[in-house]
Amino acid sequence: MQDKSAYEEFDVVIVGRGPVGATLANLLGLCGVRTLVLEREARTYHLPRAVHFDDECMRVFQTIGLADAILTQVILSPGMLFLDAAGKMLLDWSRPQTPTPMGWNLSYRFHQPDLEDVLISGLARWPHVTLRNRCDVFALDQDETGVRVRYEDLSNGKLSEVHARYVIGCDGARSLVRRFIGSAMDDLGFHERWLVIDVLLKRARDDLGDYSLQHCDPSRPATYVRGTGTRRRWEITVRPDEDSNDVAQPAKVWELLSRWITPEDAELERAAVYTFHSAIAQHWRSGRLLLAGDSAHQTPPFLGQGMCAGIRDAANLAWKLAAIIRGDATADLLDTYQSERLPHVREFIELAIRLGGVINTKAIEAGLAAGEARENAPVKLDVKKPLLGPGLALGDLPLAGHLAPQFVLKDGNRSDDRIGYSHVLLADSAARPGLSQAGINILTSDDAEGVGSWLHEHGLIAALVRPDRYVRATARNDAELDRLIAAITPPTHVPSAA
Repeated sequence: MQDKSAYEEFDVVIVGRGPVGATLANLLGLCGVRTLVLEREARTYHLPRAVHFDDECMRVFQTIGLADAILTQVILSPGMLFLDAAGKMLLDWSRPQTPTPMGWNLSYRFHQPDLEDVLISGLARWPHVTLRNRCDVFALDQDETGVRVRYEDLSNGKLSEVHARYVIGCDGARSLVRRFIGSAMDDLGFHERWLVIDVLLKRARDDLGDYSLQHCDPSRPATYVRGTGTRRRWEITVRPDEDSNDVAQPAKVWELLSRWITPEDAELERAAVYTFHSAIAQHWRSGRLLLAGDSAHQTPPFLGQGMCAGIRDAANLAWKLAAIIRGDATADLLDTYQSERLPHVREFIELAIRLGGVINTKAIEAGLAAGEARENAPVKLDVKKPLLGPGLALGDLPLAGHLAPQFVLKDGNRSDDRIGYSHVLLADSAARPGLSQAGINILTSDDAEGVGSWLHEHGLIAALVRPDRYVRATARNDAELDRLIAAITPPTHVPSAA
């Protein structure tokens, strides 16, 4: 490789400026990491794609200081109902309308271009983060010193190159970075064509409701989703004998929508056939190249967890990259990225496939078994977030690999805003008076009443929580607390973006 001093230098290059790439860039900006985002397109894609995110995602948006701006763009979702062909409810997946232990609501609906605009605008806060649009990456050459990234500026045809310590592919299902890693995809077996229809209502149709509805009709399975403002979406299965182009023509689209709305009610914004896939990359990392989001995994949309999974990838990865770049950790830390995230995302994809079996009525019993059966009532679904796979968590201790709650401080503020994107030791103030550890945040029951009650509920005196809010280790007594503190690599505090 040519002398790297000939290139512009970055710590991290992110390929792709979608929600995952933009979130990762904001997190790296918060950590002080020199970051370049290269995006092929000139501007945000104008049509809706993802429409749902959860409380954990909102907690990440809080971490990067953008939750308040995003809140103005979203609505709360009451949940999802699964109905049979006669309209009888098979499965009830209602969501609580009060904040969860994460400090946010369980389900938000959004318009993806609005979200991306907030995330991209947020990058301007970080002087060491650079965004370049209309830049098409075509080659990645890595050696022991870093990665040579070559790209074309599509606005003028100029070829350029930069040098990075790491490159992260947030470049979608047809990822170029994944091709350079050389990773095959594990096929989880779900591949179906669905017609996705987005409309804008011309007049009020309150009768359509706020719940997402899964119409489990053997003749034509379909999904209804309320979007923000006047946006409404239907996803309708395409039969094997139907042509994808024919079924997306306006006359056919309105025929399929006729049981719900007519052209007098709404105008078509988009109708296109998509094939929903289920697949996971076998290798998320090769040396200095890594994957996040759809480049690493694709899921059917029935759980609304596609983008959420990518946001979790970003939260898991950014602090690890920052620790390595600061010199606080070795590159081996990145080995924990796939080992932790892959089992987590696989569990969500497999549940989405089971729910797809309910919707298309091919495997109703298997899908309903994912919920809680109730006498003379629909099956109740309450999705528990999966645990992290093996990695940094000390797995022989209670709660390791679980998400830690967010606490309300005695001054009324949220605990994440004080902690920042950093490790924190949650401790009972009575466990070890005057407990302190250089370079690490401590939050005690003196700071937030909920800390003590949460620790006591689980028989703990302390818990070490990572920057991505997952529990790394816990202590039930002084001996375990000593072990926990000894295991802490000295993570530098990253101030909150709030």
